[in-house]
Order: sequence, then C-alpha cells, then structure tokens
Amino acid sequence: MHDVVHPESDLFRRTENCLIKILSSFGYKEIRLPILEKTELFKRAVGEFTDIVEKEMYSFTDRSDHELSLRPEGTAGCVRAALQHGLIRPGRAVRLWYAGPFFRRERPQKGRYRQFHQLAGEAYGLSGASIEAELILSNALAWQALGCSSELSLNINTLGSVAERAHYRHQLIDYLTAHQSALDDNARLRLHHNPLRILDSKNEQVRAVLDAAPKLMDCLGSESRTHFDQLQKLLDHAGIHFAVDAHMVRGLDYYTQTVFEWVRAGHAGQLTVCAGGRYDHLVQQLGAPAAVPAVGFAIGLERLLALLEPQPMNHRHNQQDAAVYVVTGSPRAAEFVWQFIADVRRALPDHTVLVHCGGGSLSAQLKHAHKSQASLALIIGDDEVDERIVGLKFLRTDQRQEKVPIQDLPQRLQTLLA
Repeated sequence: MHDVVHPESDLFRRTENCLIKILSSFGYKEIRLPILEKTELFKRAVGEFTDIVEKEMYSFTDRSDHELSLRPEGTAGCVRAALQHGLIRPGRAVRLWYAGPFFRRERPQKGRYRQFHQLAGEAYGLSGASIEAELILSNALAWQALGCSSELSLNINTLGSVAERAHYRHQLIDYLTAHQSALDDNARLRLHHNPLRILDSKNEQVRAVLDAAPKLMDCLGSESRTHFDQLQKLLDHAGIHFAVDAHMVRGLDYYTQTVFEWVRAGHAGQLTVCAGGRYDHLVQQLGAPAAVPAVGFAIGLERLLALLEPQPMNHRHNQQDAAVYVVTGSPRAAEFVWQFIADVRRALPDHTVLVHCGGGSLSAQLKHAHKSQASLALIIGDDEVDERIVGLKFLRTDQRQEKVPIQDLPQRLQTLLA
C-alpha cells in the first residue's frame, strides 16, 4: 500500500477528471460506494473458487460477528447498491460510474499494489452489442484525450451463454484431465473448480497443452456468434482496432458473452490497464427477480498513470506550481493584500495564486516566487498601500514592471493569463 504525493497526486486528479468528463458526456452518473461490504456478497458474485475470494481478500469479523471484507472489486457492490436503491427497474437503462480504492492481498510486483485505485463504468438494462461498443469507445476517447492511445491495444473475446460455457467446461476438463501430467500445480488446483482460468496460464508448458485443447468458439450457438460478430462490426465502423484473443477469460465468475481488455505490451508480457465485459446474470444472482442485461469496465489508475508520466521524478518537479505569487514589504502591506486577493482568486479560478506567508525581505520573497515557477509577481510595499496600487512584475519575460490600480487588477491578470 502506498501514498500518492505531489506531483503524482496532481496527475492522479487530472487523469480522473478527464475520465469522468468523458463518461459524463456518455450519460454516466456518479455513485459512491462503501469500501466495506459483507464477505458473502463477494463469494456470491465473484465466485468462491476464484483467486480473489480464496487468497486475496482482506476479511475480518466485527464485534457483532458480521463477516466483512474490504472490497476487492467494484461490480458486486455497484449491483448491490443499484438494487437496494431501486435504480434497476424493468425497461429502464441506467449508466453509473464510480472511483476509489480497492484491496487485494496479491504478490507485490511492478504496477500492482495491495491498495489500488480504479475508475469504472457500469450499464444496466441494455442488451445487444451497441452498449459494449459504447463502453469501448469511451475508453478509446479517453486514451486519445490523455495522449496514450499508441501505448494500448484492445483484445476482445466471447465466453458465450451460461449453458454454452458449461458445455465447454466439461469438454475442457475432460481434455485437461487426459493431459494432467503436463499441467503445473496451479492448473491442477483449478482443474475442477475454475478450469477456464487455466486458459489464462502464462506457463509455456501449459500453453503448449492448450494449443490443442477444445475451443470455446466451437461451442457457441448462432445467437452468441451473431452478438460477437455485431460487436466486431461496430468497432470496425468506429475505427477502433482490436484483436480476438480466444484465451482471454477474465478472473471473475460472473462474466458471460463479451469480455475485453486494453493492454500494454511490455518486456514481461502484457499489462492490463482496463478490462471489462458483460454479466447479464449477476443482477439476478444478487437478488433481482429476473436476469438484467449488464456490462461494465474498470480502469486501473496506477497502471494508466504509469503510461502518462514516464519522465524521472526530478524532471516532473519542473511543472509550473503557481501562476501568480504575491510578495509584501511590511506588515501593513501584508494586511492590504486582503483588500483585493479574494477578487483576484474569483477572477482566476483555473490558476494557482500563492501569497507569501512567513515574512522575510522582498528579495528573499522574490526568490520564492521564482522557485514557484510563477509567471507573475504582485509586489506591495507601503508606497503601494498609500497609492492603492500593486506592482506587477513579469518573472518569465523581459517586459517592464507595471503599476496597476487594485480595482483593475483582476481584469489585468485575466488578460495576461488568458
């Protein structure tokens, strides 16, 4: 678990704001979810035999003997909340987004933390491939806005219906049982509880066995094939490049039909930055009277930020911290600042205005102004107080210093910083 400090925290916030703006333009509304949920919720939704539930959750019993867990993922809690508050109703489409910390006790490695942050989108009540294409398009537009499109590629797959996947599961178990001697320990443990996860194995010997294994695509009926073909057609129309990855299954039990991942190819394999898919039966599984179409995605913010800021730390500290820095030459001048500083801040809501606090000579304060990377310094001494003016010094150009009446100062700063 780690702290996020400036300038990373500033990049974190700007990235979140960019993602939220794009999702809002697609009609997604914010929902804020608790970090703690009943452990049973994740066992029912995620699956008792997944790595998350078996090995990775932070769980405990509280003083009332309730079994609680820090949330390892967001979809289960979002569905629970949407049902509890009556957001999901027959014939109604609901689009939601949420963000925050999540917790998994995974093996530490580059880009993976035990407390990590995600921003996610979920849509309920919408069947068909168009909502899946919409979610993927929102991702693609986000990568463009953040300037990392070239770093990411899209993989898609289909898991078919529950019945089709169950039929394939039996075929896969039979095949892998016959080749059990070639499986590693992890694959053997998953063989009868979660065999589809073996398809995700990175072990080269296991992957060689999988090359001749039955293919899930061969078990799909016409409806599932048509759905997946339609998604590919819509992505082609939108100009979104993708690859079909028949081995991609995702690590959660609730997925059916479409699954997708945005990945970054690295030296140690592929790093997943964003992933999602369809889970039409989860809503009913958690209490709805009937199945409800549902689809969503989650973006790993730490992994996304790693794409956005590859420069070394000392370079990143050269960002401009302030636009305006206010220096004063006397206690009287420091008091005079309060007659105009609120108007200046209201006029410059998108800029940082720093007022020097703690005293010191004018020359020492101006050194602080230069270090802040500010463009302008406002200089006030006793003479400026008497004349009700402010000295305006240009810190990044050779322009001559100006004297500006305090009533004209907000407008003058707006003009200079536009």
